[in-house]
Amino acid sequence: MYTVTIETEFSAAHIIRGYNGPCSRLHGHNWKVTVEAKTDVLDTIGMSLDFYVLQKKTEEIVAKFDHRDMNSIPPFDKELNPTSENIARYIYDELKKLLPPQVKLSCVAIGETGQYTAKYSEQ
Repeated sequence: MYTVTIETEFSAAHIIRGYNGPCSRLHGHNWKVTVEAKTDVLDTIGMSLDFYVLQKKTEEIVAKFDHRDMNSIPPFDKELNPTSENIARYIYDELKKLLPPQVKLSCVAIGETGQYTAKYSEQ
């Protein structure tokens, strides 16, 4: 099995609705997104998944959040609370739709800071 990992970032603000503490007020993060994908198939030049392709597809998904208030963007406006856990799951679900069938996502991790990270996988 081959594993490909990329990282990207975006800056955004959010409010955690229903939280009793400082995160119930508008605040921002420089979110770090780490994506890990696996496949057992190599193409004709010996690549499993082009890093550039995985990076660009991930950046397409997070671009709508960059320098925005996440609470004003679906599905985080009403449907989901913009917690790191929910953001990781959202990116995972959206990215899964964009990848070739032979590539399986292992996980998507969202770091709010250098000390706090939430990870989502289907395993």
